[in-house]
Amino acid sequence: MRHLVVLPWKQSFWMSYKSIKARFFRSLVTTLTLVLAVSFLTFSQVNINIADAMLASGNPDLRQSLSHAGYDVPQNATSLATSPKQRWIVILSLLVCVVGIINAQLMSVTERFREIGTMKCLGALDRFIVRMFVMEAAMQGFAGSISGALFGVIAALLGALLRFGAEIFSFIPWQAMLFSSVVATITGIGLSLLGVLYPAIIAAKMQPVEAMRTNQ
Repeated sequence: MRHLVVLPWKQSFWMSYKSIKARFFRSLVTTLTLVLAVSFLTFSQVNINIADAMLASGNPDLRQSLSHAGYDVPQNATSLATSPKQRWIVILSLLVCVVGIINAQLMSVTERFREIGTMKCLGALDRFIVRMFVMEAAMQGFAGSISGALFGVIAALLGALLRFGAEIFSFIPWQAMLFSSVVATITGIGLSLLGVLYPAIIAAKMQPVEAMRTNQ
């Protein structure tokens, strides 16, 4: 009977961490792709939150300021909806992010043929290989999403300050902004995990002999 190696989650975590550290620059490129996508998503949603708070104040001067800033403000509207064009731009940016993650992870699998083959020869289960890639993606997704959400909020606040002045800080909806940031962060982590599934399955299904035979 074949001896199967089952490693605890803690050991899997440290192996994934060391793998990211060993491939720091490739991991950084993947993470930056996620940072940009989550930043744009957070920036868009926080801008809408701020605009809604300005409209809810009932101040006609603020409504006029929103119109001058390029917002489409319907008569007697108390909130603004994201325009279809803006939604499509956000969706496309997220799709590009997923494609970039898949490409980076596929390259990672190619570079690690011998490593994967060695682990499978030593008895590593398919689910352990998948777990290792998923944990790496989760760590990259968490770091990239948190950073992206933070940058998006900062960019939105700076933009509002430049367009509407310091008085905007009396209308900032902190709770709504926090909710938008959390949603964007969860979305970023989900995209990271989604992008790694296909490469992880390819790595797990790889035959040890074929992996060890490569020149990588």
